Amino acid sequence: MDDRGACLSLPGFDDQRPVGVFVRGIPGGSLEQVIFRLDILHALVELGVVVYNAPRAIERTVDKAMTSFLLRRAGLPTPDTWVFESREEAEAVCCRAFARGQKLVLKPVFGSQGIGVQLVDRHTGLVPDERFAGLYYLQAFVDRGEPGWFDIRVFVIDGQARAAMRRHGQSWVTNRAQGARCESLPLGEGLRELAEAAVRAIGIDYAGVDLIPDADGQLQVIEVNGIPAWQGLQGVTDLNIANCLIDHFVRRIGTTHVLTVMP
Repeated sequence: MDDRGACLSLPGFDDQRPVGVFVRGIPGGSLEQVIFRLDILHALVELGVVVYNAPRAIERTVDKAMTSFLLRRAGLPTPDTWVFESREEAEAVCCRAFARGQKLVLKPVFGSQGIGVQLVDRHTGLVPDERFAGLYYLQAFVDRGEPGWFDIRVFVIDGQARAAMRRHGQSWVTNRAQGARCESLPLGEGLRELAEAAVRAIGIDYAGVDLIPDADGQLQVIEVNGIPAWQGLQGVTDLNIANCLIDHFVRRIGTTHVLTVMP
């Protein structure tokens, strides 16, 4: 709030505000800085600006614990997940999993591009890492029962799955940023329906849905990315992803604002 009574001042917009904001990233920083940046997006929504994706949806996808909760609540297939502040409770879950011959994945709750993820088994034990910030997000490792590492990324726009790819990793971490090779993948009905259901569970305009088939061939939803990159996918599909996103963004603005053309 400034001395003129303006609720929100944006550089380059003087006393006006944009009709729409296309969010392509939330810069890192301290917890206070990240909250402040999200507060700006929330304030824009309160002022009637179309924010794409909406800050509430971004918060739900950036927070892997909330994503897992929403997916499970919607009844969608997703790996068993545990979140603890207590190391003792996290170690107890690990011990039970190891006794069954299972592995777990330890991830930062706030993270992307496969950075910081750890595969945990009876040999490694629970890996200490300051990036986890005293919080243990553990997820059952999806063992497909076959050699090679890959996962599936489906790009969903306006509730519709539009393109998919298979990412072949050099290790069990199959993010493109970690060197995975991308190849086009047809959108079968089951894959399409599951990806679209995941997006509905989160409540988001567009997203990259990551899935892995288990040893029985059942697809498991691993993550829903609210600020997804699409360079890798664009390289293996004829769909113009940027145009599809822009079209939907403009339609969202059109249904929210009545634009007056001055003579």
